[in-house]
Amino acid sequence: MRKSRMVYRPVGLALGALGGAVAGALFTRAWKLIGREGEAPKATDEDRAWREVLIAAALRGAIFATVKAAVDRGGATGVRRLTGTWPG
Repeated sequence: MRKSRMVYRPVGLALGALGGAVAGALFTRAWKLIGREGEAPKATDEDRAWREVLIAAALRGAIFATVKAAVDRGGATGVRRLTGTWPG
């Protein structure tokens, strides 16, 4: 069990960084498809409506959570293949 955790840490960190970049790109693409403007609103954008800000936040959260779960699950599966035990 300890070996699989030691293997998983660097793998998890690398996959997390990659997953964050992928999630950001997916969100940008999704927002361009559904948003009226090119860039997603920030919570402090005074000229944007509450509805638009909250929709953007919910979409960003859903995409990031889904990508994180997929990356974490894939990394754990890969470590199990390498070490024979599930990390965690």
